[in-house]
Amino acid sequence: MQKIIRKRTALKLIAACAFAASLAPALAQEVIKIANIVELSGGGATAGTNFKNGIELAVKEINAQGGILGRKIQTTTTDTQSNPGIAKGLTQKAIDDGVFAIFGPVFSGSIMVSMAESRKAEVPNFTGGEAASITEQGNPYVFRTSFTQATAMPKVARYISDTARLKTLAVIYVNNDFGKGGNDMITKALANSPTKIVASISTDAGQVDFSAAVLKAKQSNADGVFVYTNEEESARALRELRKQGWTKPIIGETTLTGQKVIELAGEAANGAVGHVGLTVDAPIPAVRAFKAKFEKEYKYVSDHNGMKGYSGIYVLKAAIEKTGKLDRKAVAQTLKNFTVTTQQSPGVLMDVTFDGKGDVDRDSFLVEVKNGKQEVIATLPPLGKK
Repeated sequence: MQKIIRKRTALKLIAACAFAASLAPALAQEVIKIANIVELSGGGATAGTNFKNGIELAVKEINAQGGILGRKIQTTTTDTQSNPGIAKGLTQKAIDDGVFAIFGPVFSGSIMVSMAESRKAEVPNFTGGEAASITEQGNPYVFRTSFTQATAMPKVARYISDTARLKTLAVIYVNNDFGKGGNDMITKALANSPTKIVASISTDAGQVDFSAAVLKAKQSNADGVFVYTNEEESARALRELRKQGWTKPIIGETTLTGQKVIELAGEAANGAVGHVGLTVDAPIPAVRAFKAKFEKEYKYVSDHNGMKGYSGIYVLKAAIEKTGKLDRKAVAQTLKNFTVTTQQSPGVLMDVTFDGKGDVDRDSFLVEVKNGKQEVIATLPPLGKK
């Protein structure tokens, strides 16, 4: 009798375990896990914090509307400390935790290291990094929420040579993957133009004193200067240019004219011109609405990084819905040569197309800092359009 009871108990236990096991996949899919692996401290704190806040605002909105395919999004955020090695370790941990997608890092040097891990695990990985080399390695799981330098630099070069009509140019750049890639691309973009680069001036990440760099630019007698450094360094460069009496054009890319740069540089930012892929001051209703929502949520004005994170989540949502299932590999394939319009998904902020490498193409803008604010002075069409 006791043997029969023990046998029945064992069978019930086996059945219970089997039932629990059958529920496991369903339970695992009750939420869509997304890992924010971003720079919350160190040199990338401004970029990473904005990127993370944009993501969380989008997730809050999407969850309030019922989620994606009926499932809510669950996010976790970790700090890379602007360190590529830490970023790689955090990516490995996120993969072990079974995330569906990874957002970040934002810094090019970090994503260049960490994306090898998301690639091996076949996890879609969105980044705000701009170094051209990020998407030139054939990684089918990396997707950019910003322009690649190979897309941005021809646009800004056209402004330098055709609109500003500078005959000579000095370039001040930061000596990391981001800065070196930008220096290479602006040099290439201007190679067959009327503008000649007469000085390429390297600076260090986190550099505080820009007096020597600005002096070299002045001594080159260039007609203008192109500044391509991270946000905090850009503000220091602008202040030093003003201090040394620089009165010629100051031109840059997204990191020169961001809101944080303007706040840090103060009066010295006025007059700087930048090509930006995204700006909250763009004359587009969806963008203006985002600006108001972000400011209400976080009590400050978002920069382009906040827009990258926010729009990136909506791109992922559109790709999952088009795929029709929570399949990481299938969603990554959907994102190749993928177009999302604001009519389909207002959260993407601007019509956007991803190419087969994971790079984006869309409208962009020239802005000038006037009275402490960005002012859009021109809208530039995607490279795919004449």
